Amino acid sequence: MRCAVLDDYQDAARSLADWSRVELTVFREHMASEDEVAAALADFDVVVIMRERTPFPATLLARLPRLRLLITSGMRNAAIDLTAAASHGVTVCGTASRSEPPVELTWALILGLCRHLVPENVAFRAGGPWQSTIGTDLAGATLGLIGLGKIGTRVATIARAFGMEVQAWSQNLTSERCEAVGASLAPSLPDLMAASDVVSVHLALSDRTRGLVDAAALAAMKPSSLLVNTSRAAIVDTDALVSALSAGRLAGAGLDVFDLEPLPADHPLRTLPTVLATPHLGYVTYGNYSRYFVEAVEDIDAFAAGAPIRLLG
Repeated sequence: MRCAVLDDYQDAARSLADWSRVELTVFREHMASEDEVAAALADFDVVVIMRERTPFPATLLARLPRLRLLITSGMRNAAIDLTAAASHGVTVCGTASRSEPPVELTWALILGLCRHLVPENVAFRAGGPWQSTIGTDLAGATLGLIGLGKIGTRVATIARAFGMEVQAWSQNLTSERCEAVGASLAPSLPDLMAASDVVSVHLALSDRTRGLVDAAALAAMKPSSLLVNTSRAAIVDTDALVSALSAGRLAGAGLDVFDLEPLPADHPLRTLPTVLATPHLGYVTYGNYSRYFVEAVEDIDAFAAGAPIRLLG
C-alpha cells in the first residue's frame, strides 16, 4: 500500500515508527488548497493526518477514489466528514492521545504572560534594561476555566497547587463536578469572565461552543486579566479578541490555536505586543508523536488484515 503522512512539520514520522510494510511518502509542508491536496494524494491508498491540520470534507473525499484508509491522530477529528468517508468506502481510524501535553503548554503560556518571559528574555539578550516589567502573582488570583473535562481538570489541579482560586463554567457543568476537583461553579459565562484574573478555554468545538467567547464575554473581563486558548480557535471570536487587545481592554492573551493555520504572516495576532503565541504545539511532544505514529502503523496492519481497529464514526 502507498501511504502518505501529511503536515509532518518536524519530519518526525519516519523515525518514530516502523513503516517498512508500506511505501511511505511524507509531506512536511502544509497544503492550503483542496486542489493541491487532491492532486498530491491521488495515488495513495492510506493517508495519515494530524488532527484538523488538513480538512477532509466530502468534496475532497470525492476526489480521492483510490483512498481506502484515513487515519487521524486522536480519536476525534471535526475536520473529517465521516458520513462522506463511509459513502466513499473510506475507513477512518484514530489513535490514542495524551492529555498532559496541552495541560503543560497551557501553563507555559499562563506563566509566560504573567512573568513577561518573552520581553524580559529579549531585553536580556539584547543588553537592554535590567528588569523592565512587574510580574503578576498567581497565588490568591482566580483562574476561570471554560470547560472542566479531562484537560480542564488537570489545569485546575495545578492552579490549586499555585494557591489560586478556581471557578469553572460550561453549559452542562454541575456544582458536584466542580467540587470534586476543588473548583466552584460560576453562575454564568459573564460571571466567570468578570471574576477571573486568568480565563482558560478547554471545550470541544461544536455548534454550541463556536463563537462562545464573543465580544460581550470579552467585555466582561477585567482590563488586568488574561485569556488563554489551547483548545479550538473558533470558540473565541478572533476579531473581538484582536479588538479588545488593541484597545487595551485585556492585559494579554496566550494562544496556541488559530482560525487559519499556519497563521498568515500579516495577521494582527503576530504583531500585538500583548499576545504570547505558539504555532499549535499543544500536543507536539515526543510522547504524543510516538503514540500517534506507532498506533497509525497498527491501524494500517489491522486494516490490511481485514479487522480495522480504533474506528471513528
